Amino acid sequence: MEYFSFFSTIFIACMLITMTLYSIYIGFGPVSKELKDPFEGHED
Repeated sequence: MEYFSFFSTIFIACMLITMTLYSIYIGFGPVSKELKDPFEGHED
């Protein structure tokens, strides 16, 4: 049973790292040129 907690901890850590790196790629990578600022059109 100790292997289950070890591997689940590794799995969760890898998922968090993967999601963080993917978010950085989407936010600052080449795809970010297509993103639009939702607040830009609502300036008063």
